Amino acid sequence: MTPVSSKIYADDVSLLMVLVDTNPYFWSSMKNTAFPFPKFISHVLAFLNSILLLNQMNQVVVIATGYNSCDYVFDSSTSSMQRAECLLEKLGDFVDKDESLSQEDSVDGVGFSLLSGSLSMALCCILNQFIGNVSLDLCELLDIQRVFRSGPLHPQPRILCLHGSPDGPGQYVAVMNSIFSAQRSMVPIDSCVIGSQHSAFLQQASYITGGVYLKPQVSDGLFQYLSIVFATDLHSRSFLQLPRPVGVDFRASCFCHKNTIDMGFICSVCLSIFCKHHKKCSTCGSNFGEARKQDPSASDQRRT
Repeated sequence: MTPVSSKIYADDVSLLMVLVDTNPYFWSSMKNTAFPFPKFISHVLAFLNSILLLNQMNQVVVIATGYNSCDYVFDSSTSSMQRAECLLEKLGDFVDKDESLSQEDSVDGVGFSLLSGSLSMALCCILNQFIGNVSLDLCELLDIQRVFRSGPLHPQPRILCLHGSPDGPGQYVAVMNSIFSAQRSMVPIDSCVIGSQHSAFLQQASYITGGVYLKPQVSDGLFQYLSIVFATDLHSRSFLQLPRPVGVDFRASCFCHKNTIDMGFICSVCLSIFCKHHKKCSTCGSNFGEARKQDPSASDQRRT
């Protein structure tokens, strides 16, 4: 593959990382609906082809987000002209492998996809495109923003999450770490939610990184939503009126039970969040004092 630094790019060239939700439990619940998994993939393929047709220097990388694992399934810079066949073949192999791993687990409902893992892989892939072969352990030590500002123009990287599974509270810390890494690296995270409910994780991701969050009202028109909203490069977005989120769910998940909470206790040392008072922080080991009970008379005096 030709190094990025040896090419000359315009400001409308994109490096698009597409995270495709392949959670078998979620798509099995959509099997009898009007928008099953094969129809979803057909819309995604049409969208990827449109991205590559907009500019011959655009690059698309697809990461499959499964229940137990996530993996790279397509890279337009290394694949042959038969893009659809290559993507479908690797995606089918990944889905079969993920389903075989999922058979060993007992899952209630539709389960959760490994969003935190696919976000980390997307950021590492972006870093690898500009710096070269970098091990995963060193990715957090390097600054993508420094690379963007040095040397010639680079393709503008962005991440698009095509997500349908509900949020996994146990992934809260890992997802937030990826979000803040993307914000520091000036990599927007766009979100297109296909499921029946909104994703608080992706709402926060798009809001913090300056991306676009959208939940299509009609799933059957997914390609129209993708081509109109998410096909625009970062340079052209300054001239367009893209959808803005009506509200963002900023609630966090507690570190003790992984439940989403409205109010809780925060460790003043490491900022860990707990739904109940503990004598000791399970993250950093700091000792807590007793929870203070509010005096009713004092609260009444404050009101007066």
